[in-house]
Amino acid sequence: MESMQLTSFLPSKPCPKLPKLCSSLGCRPFRQVGFGPSSRNRVKNGCLMARSSVNIGGVGVGGGHGGAHGGSGTHEGSSAVEDEKKEEQSGLLLGPERDASGSVIGFNLIPPSGERKVIESLEDVASYGLEESEDIEGEKKAETRVTFNIVFVTAEAAPYSKTGGLGDVCGSLPIALAAHGHRVMVVSPRYLNGTAADTKFAAAVDVDCPIKIPCFGGVQEVSFFHEYREGVDWVFVDHPSYHRPGNPYGDISGAFGDNQFRFTLLCYAACEAPLVLPLGGYTYGEKCLFLVNDWHAGLVPVLLASKYRPYGVYKDARSILVIHNLAHQGVEPAATYKNFGLPPQWYGALEWVFPTWARTHALDTGEAVNVLKGAVVTADRLLTVSKGYSWEITTAEGGYGLHELLSSRKIVLDGITNGIDVTEWNPSTDEHLTCHYSANDLSGKVQCKIDLQKEIGLPIRPDCPVIGFIGRLDYQKGIDLIQVAIPELMEDDVQFVMLGSGDPLYENWMRATETTYKDKFRGWVGFNVPISHRITAGCDILLMPSRFEPCGLNQLYAMRYGTIPVVHATGGLRDTVETFNPYAKGGIGEGTGWTFSPLVKESMLGALRTAVRTCREHKSSWEGLMRRCMEKDYTWENAATQYEQIFEWAFLDTPYVG
Repeated sequence: MESMQLTSFLPSKPCPKLPKLCSSLGCRPFRQVGFGPSSRNRVKNGCLMARSSVNIGGVGVGGGHGGAHGGSGTHEGSSAVEDEKKEEQSGLLLGPERDASGSVIGFNLIPPSGERKVIESLEDVASYGLEESEDIEGEKKAETRVTFNIVFVTAEAAPYSKTGGLGDVCGSLPIALAAHGHRVMVVSPRYLNGTAADTKFAAAVDVDCPIKIPCFGGVQEVSFFHEYREGVDWVFVDHPSYHRPGNPYGDISGAFGDNQFRFTLLCYAACEAPLVLPLGGYTYGEKCLFLVNDWHAGLVPVLLASKYRPYGVYKDARSILVIHNLAHQGVEPAATYKNFGLPPQWYGALEWVFPTWARTHALDTGEAVNVLKGAVVTADRLLTVSKGYSWEITTAEGGYGLHELLSSRKIVLDGITNGIDVTEWNPSTDEHLTCHYSANDLSGKVQCKIDLQKEIGLPIRPDCPVIGFIGRLDYQKGIDLIQVAIPELMEDDVQFVMLGSGDPLYENWMRATETTYKDKFRGWVGFNVPISHRITAGCDILLMPSRFEPCGLNQLYAMRYGTIPVVHATGGLRDTVETFNPYAKGGIGEGTGWTFSPLVKESMLGALRTAVRTCREHKSSWEGLMRRCMEKDYTWENAATQYEQIFEWAFLDTPYVG
């Protein structure tokens, strides 16, 4: 099974017919299946598309941007002259139209008769776009801008599926990149759990292009559903293993036992999607940039290196591993390696050996396979969701056993802070609030506090500082620290509200604490989107004592709403929260909150009490804090621009070939 070539899982039947554009552009009947020298020509609807037959100034039109980094952009195994003759025989020639300076200002269709017809747009077939700009004298001038065919591979993408920050990132960043002119596809499972949430996939239609995947000792068939929304191709991989109650990873009984199988299917399907899906009339083709998110998508760069590039496919593609949480690595027993359908010689890329102290018994050899480790080895570049976290994962404390490997690849490791959806999280328009406010008019925030106190049954006291916590109830989030600090904190004149679910021990503790401190503490077990918005708006202070936090979004939401964060100085929290200094800038002050370290009760209580005292006794300083928080730019527009720089760097180096 390991030796099976990928040609065995091309579409088992032709994809739906494309518009008449296919025939008008000179498609020829498809007669051959295989990854050979002519694989640059992609199959669409049973037709063979001439993808790289034109080379304009080193840029291959229709076949990606191969010429930008030294490639010729012409067909492999055929000369440019032969390509031109073939196009003339099919009744089509693409030619550039240039201005006096030699800049390309358009493309012409040249039929055999010599009659010329201008193509107004080639945005969907070229990986390099052309934009017009005006110079000082007002004359229009063509300006070249690098664009990419980007494929996100992710286990979740909001609003279709979401359990945390991963879903937010993969639901928002693709839209921001598409707005920059890139062609963007998101590949994620089509989760159906028999609830009202299934309607989120209602607009996605079956593209009737199933593929067969060789893995787990057999051939698995998956299909694709597609929705085009906000400039992005949302592609959902469909298979019975994604149809079950629970969340993307498990149910009330714990993680699903076949997650390795489910996400192996996702990775194989994501590698095939750019080659076989005619989205908008054109496949994405081989010159793609894969953004693989966490271990669930980690097999993608391994597949590119082991099962595609040896056959000349995806040799110009690149992959970037985005690490959202290094604690989860997709580790399974070594015997499961054969399930991946990878060549035997690639075992070393995924090989993982647990240290002696972590083994279950004396005869345990500790041998395992680690999907995330394989991605770290084979991806062309590595990214984390904050600069602070990109450093932390190279340390023994934060690297979870991968710190030495990550340190060895530090030259291609970067961090970019996540953005937030400023449309959904906007205190001046938030549909979940009864009163709105902005940085220019903060008066509505007091009313939001009163509304929150009414809703959760706390005494209505606008002058009383309210501290909030929103997040999972687990060890990572520092709930144990809150637990031991509450008795002392409740001696102060404050109110505390918590929203979250997770460890049943912490859930029960929240209920008991609410009973003990009826006028000061409220605990909401579970998660509720409207309530999370109202807590964010109604609190004065947001507490985040996380042990580690790759990026953190709640502190960004809080700052957007003028709620001051008090956070442990780790990862993205340290990057985004600047400790308040009232004496800076001639007494005007600077900073957006408080960070504390080390992670102990005394340190956290000290920071909280300083924040509470500032809120109560120094109103002008507090308003300055609120405004500075609300004016910070943590939009996806800003993050997308930083991602584009990483994309360009990825294509400067040759791809990983093993």
